Parts: sequence; C-alpha cells; structure tokens
Amino acid sequence: MAKEKSDVSSMEVDDQISINPKFSIHVLQLLKSSQMQHGLRFGDYTRYRRYCTARLRRLYKSLKFTHGRGKYAKKSVTASTVTEVRFLHLVLYTAERAWSHAMEKRQLPDGPNARQRSYLIGRLRKAVKWATLFAELCALKGDSRTSLEAEAYSSYMKGNLLFEQDQNWDIALKSFKSARQGYKNRVVYEELGKYGDLENQVLCRERVEELEPSIRYCLHKIGESNLQASELVHIGEIEGPALDLFKAKLEAVMDEARSQQAASMTEFHWLGHRFPISNAKTRVSILKAQELEKEVHEGALSSEKKLAVFDKIFAAYHEARSSIRSDLANAGNSENMKDDLSGLDKAIGAVLGQRTIERNQLLVTIAKSKLSSKSHDDKNEKVTKPEELVRLYDLLLQNTADLSDLLSSGRDRKEQEVALSEECEVKSLIFRAERCFYLGKSYSLAGKRTEAYSLFTLARSLSEKALKSVPTNDQGMKKELETLYKDCRSNSCIEHAMGIMEHEKAPNDLSKKISSVSISGTDKKGETYLVEKLEEYESVVGDGSTKGVAPRIAAYQPPFQAISRNPIVLDLAYNSIDFPSIDHRMKKDKKGGFISRLWG
Repeated sequence: MAKEKSDVSSMEVDDQISINPKFSIHVLQLLKSSQMQHGLRFGDYTRYRRYCTARLRRLYKSLKFTHGRGKYAKKSVTASTVTEVRFLHLVLYTAERAWSHAMEKRQLPDGPNARQRSYLIGRLRKAVKWATLFAELCALKGDSRTSLEAEAYSSYMKGNLLFEQDQNWDIALKSFKSARQGYKNRVVYEELGKYGDLENQVLCRERVEELEPSIRYCLHKIGESNLQASELVHIGEIEGPALDLFKAKLEAVMDEARSQQAASMTEFHWLGHRFPISNAKTRVSILKAQELEKEVHEGALSSEKKLAVFDKIFAAYHEARSSIRSDLANAGNSENMKDDLSGLDKAIGAVLGQRTIERNQLLVTIAKSKLSSKSHDDKNEKVTKPEELVRLYDLLLQNTADLSDLLSSGRDRKEQEVALSEECEVKSLIFRAERCFYLGKSYSLAGKRTEAYSLFTLARSLSEKALKSVPTNDQGMKKELETLYKDCRSNSCIEHAMGIMEHEKAPNDLSKKISSVSISGTDKKGETYLVEKLEEYESVVGDGSTKGVAPRIAAYQPPFQAISRNPIVLDLAYNSIDFPSIDHRMKKDKKGGFISRLWG
C-alpha cells in the first residue's frame, strides 16, 4: 500500500510539473545578442528600437494575442496568460523598446530640450513598468535562474530612471547595487557567473563592470566618495550600452567643471604670443581640447583609443574656431578686436595642424607594425602594403606644408615661430626620405629593380641630409634616421645584386621563353596574338613582373571569315496577289452573218 501511495504521489507531482512548467530564459545573453546584432554595436538606438517593434509585431501575431481589428481592445499579460515562454519575451522586448526609445532621445546632437527630456523620462518610466512586470512573471513562471536575472534587469531599469531624473541618488544607488547584494542586488550577476556556460559567465562579469561606474557616480553625488570630478573620466573607459546614460551625465559634469575652470582663463598662450579670450564658449572648447591633449601625451592609452581621443581634440578645436569666426563677423569696426581674434584663429589653426601631424604619425606607426606578416600570429589581420605608407607620408608632407605656410604668414614673427617653421622643414625632409624608401619597396615588390635602386639611393641621400639638420639634443629622431639610412643602403645593395643576377640569367631565360613561343598554342578565350599587337611596344616573352604565359604568334589554321554575297530575291508575294479584271479593255471577237464575213 505504501508503495502504491508513493507511486500515486510521484505521478501527481509529475502531472503538476507538466501542467505548470517552469520557463527558462537567458535574459542577459538574449539581450546582449539582440543589441549587438541590431545596432548597439555602433550605438544606433533607432535601429534597435525598430528591431524591438518588429520583434513584438511577430510575437503578437504568432501568439494570436493581437488587440483586435477596428476597435482597440487591450489584452494584458498576466500570470494566467503566460502559457509559453514567448509571452515572457513579449514583456521583455516591450521594456527594451521603451528603454531604447529613451536612449535615442538622449543621443540627440544638441541634447534633449525640456520637452524631449520629459518624453525621455516618460519612456524610462514605461521601461521600469514593463521590467517590473517581467520580474514578477518570471518569479511565478520562470526557474530560479530566470527569476534572478529578471530581478536584476528590473533593478537596473529603476536605477536608470533615477539616474536620469538627477534626484534620489541614494535610491538610485540602492537600485544599482541590486547587482551586488542578494537576489535584488548586484550579486545577482556575480552569482549567475558562477554557473552556466562560459559565454554567460563572461557576459555576467561584463555587466558587473558596466554597472561599477554608475555606482561610483551615485556615491560621488551623495557625498560618500572623495572622488574628484576630473577623475570621473577614467571611470567611463569601459564600453557597453549600460554606460551610455552614465557617459551623458559624465559629459555634463565635465562641461560644468570646465565652465568653472574657464572663468579664470583669460588668455591663450602660443609661441610667445598672448591672445585674450572673451567668449566663454571658446574658453570651454579650448580647455576641453587641452585636457584631451594631456590624456594623449601623458596617459598610457592604446593606439586605437588615442585615435578616438584625437577625433575629440579636433572636434573641440573646430568648435573653438567656429566661435572665434562668429565673434570676428560680429566685431564691427574694432580693429584691435579683429587683430586679436585673427591671431587667436591663426594660433588655434596652427595647434590643430600640429595635432593632425601627430595623429598621422600615429597612423604611420600602426601601419609599420603591420607591414610584415611574419611578425603577426593573427592570420586574419590585414597586412600593410608599402603603397599605404606612401599615401600616409603624402598626407604628412601636405600637413607640414600647410603648417609652414600658416607660420610664415604674418608680420611680426617671434623666435618660437621661426623655430617651429624650421622644425617643419626638417620634418618635411624626413617625410620625403621615408616616402622614397617605401616607394622603393613598392617598386621592389613589382620586380622593377632599376626604379627601386634609384629610389633607395635618393632616400639614402635625403636621410643623410636630414641627419645633418636634426638638432643634436633630439637623440630619438637621430636614431630613427640612422636606422632609415642603414635600411636604404642595405636595400639599394640588395636591389643592385638582384639586378645583376637577373641580368646574368636574362639570356638563358630569354632562350627558354622564346623556345616556348608557339604558332597558335591552345585556344584560350580572350587572349590576343602577337600579330594583332605589332603596334605596341612591349616585351614579347614577358619580364619578371608579367605572368609566365607562352605567347602565340598567330591563329593556325586561319579561322573562317564572313564575306558578302549577292542578295537572293524570292518573289513569294506574286501568288498571293488578286489582280483586277481587265476584260473590258480587251478586243472582242465579232461574229456576223454571210455578208459580214465577206466584208470582214
């Protein structure tokens, strides 16, 4: 009897499990995949919002959960409604759509105005509402793992709303800490990282790192952190959609700090000149560019991050120049103000030129590191060709020429300007030598020994001339030029030797190639014969740079040719024509009597 009861009870449990199944969703993994595949890899929230809308449309249609045609009849998702996992997807993507719409408004070029910000906060409230419903449904219908992830997602959305409202920082801090303490805190992601597949663990650790800056910012706002405003920049170096709201707040904080600091900035110092700055917007832009310059020169950044910082520097200096030129247009007849503004514009333009040269030199360094494929383990990495370095050195020569022209303009030039102009001349000479060297490399790869030897020789003479012009205290530049001089000399020797070897082998190669010449050879589609190219001056048997294809003299047997013939006329229409009757025009036979026959 006991055994029968146990069997019955186990059957009841199985029936309950089959009736009330527990759904499982890898929330973080699902969202990360959707975001990266549909726009957020490049920060395109509009594309992601449209994807969420299309995804919801498909879910509503496949679940037959539409709100009716004609008159709208809203259908709510409740615990009793959730009979399969797609209903949970429905609620989740509704929250994602509202969140992505809010983030889209946040990324407007000039920032959201008052009306747009009100709409933004309304969309975040919607996201919180749907995320909370998602967490409640997962607690009832999902397994423990899904419930933990849904609770963390809901807490993250609440933190985003409070973060954007710029108030209740203590509550926002508690919401963000929902990834660290308990099922409702940040430990959710840490605990989830301890089990599951490797990909999910990595995603959980990434989310933990993404939430850290927001927590530290909340601590900074409520005064529980001694973090300075200038130090907040280093917190937001982590990339990810969870940091976009934080970075927007961070930029606002940095602008406020720059505005306070710019109040004390009255002059711009450049090569012995002092230019007064009256426009606050110009001061803030220049201060922002100077802070970014310090980050490039003093910070230990990777090459890719340095390029991104250079783009921000250019944007800041262009903003400053646009402000200066608008002030110059409104200066009126004040000659002193016009002179100051023109001088300031020239100084900003010169600094912009220097930073452009530095950026292009960084691109050269990156390209040189990828020049040889032997030094790289990654087979998929693109190898730099010498022609690409030639193009970069062309840009550098143009940059130095523009900067030199800008420095030479003006009447009273300071000693520092003259020194910088001379430095531009030396750099131009160095860039010419480098350009000749890599142009010789490209000709060498094409098998043109004479041209390559001439270019390497010219590059060696240019580098030798540049060595004499470089200041003695610049040991780094001297060392680079000495290396370039040695490379030019060694490559010219190699090209000379290769040319002699090819010259010695030329008769044998020529005889072999001539012996391979055939009258007609195999018929290859699209290939021309030597008879057809008598007016062209080129090698018959080819040189080292051409493909080793045996030439053909003429086609044998000659092909058939079409010739003209007299036309053949077939009168096929004659039998089909109905001609008119002409009986009335014919002579009639007269039949008479005996007398008429006598007189006829």
